[in-house]
Amino acid sequence: MANVSSTSGTSSLSKLQSLNGLFAIYKKPGPTSADVLNSLKTALLNEAGVQNLNPRKRKKQEIKMGHGGTLDSAASGVLVVGVGYGTKMLSTMLEGSKKYVAVGELGKATDTLDATGTVILQKEFEHITRFDFEEKMKGFTGDIMQVPPLYSALKTHGQRLSVLLKKGHKVEAKPARPVTVYNLDLKEFKPPHFTLDVECGGGFYVRSLVDDLGKALSSCAHVKELIRTKQDRFTLEHHALHEEHWTFEHIMRSLQNIKKKIQKINNLFYLFFIEGNKYLIPLSKST
Repeated sequence: MANVSSTSGTSSLSKLQSLNGLFAIYKKPGPTSADVLNSLKTALLNEAGVQNLNPRKRKKQEIKMGHGGTLDSAASGVLVVGVGYGTKMLSTMLEGSKKYVAVGELGKATDTLDATGTVILQKEFEHITRFDFEEKMKGFTGDIMQVPPLYSALKTHGQRLSVLLKKGHKVEAKPARPVTVYNLDLKEFKPPHFTLDVECGGGFYVRSLVDDLGKALSSCAHVKELIRTKQDRFTLEHHALHEEHWTFEHIMRSLQNIKKKIQKINNLFYLFFIEGNKYLIPLSKST
């Protein structure tokens, strides 16, 4: 019986290792994007009958998997995952736009620019009208310059700024950098709260946007809730797998829905065909 079980587990693991491509999962508020990815790996390995493994270990990974585009721990929504050779596609595929729904609060600023941080400033906000808000929003659309938040996944000397801050180190703000806001709508305005629909390009921080809007309105503001509803072609409504669907079968169906086709070229590249688009991905030495 032991041999049968072992053979079955090996077969299930081989099926997992045959997965190649991109799919999307739902990240709930709380855990980091890395934590969510590790939970996904653990669920799949458990399903395959592989136990007592550390999903964080980089060497000899049973499943090659990565995510494209970190979501703040307090945020929820679409997290795109690459599996197998799909990990090589993450940077290429995720250059498209992202969409967010953000709920902000006027009159309070926090050190993290969201509700997880400590309130460091309070200012009046009663003077702000919907017209004022929408007028200031016009200055934050199109190609703009934005200073990233101190609490972020950006690194200095190989360490994340957020980690250094939590250790008590002094951190200098990164310089302003060019970002793009394709669309910005004020969906609801009930001071002190407001709701924004944001469509932006890569490298954009909604937390910085809300903080900057508060300052532009002679007040201050922070993000109370943030949901990513779209990342590239993957939407929260149609593509993101919730935790109860983190199984081989559901992921396999998601990959098939992308209509992927993979072709090896001269042992140097893989050619991916996804919904009519071609993606030429170089093979790494370890492949």
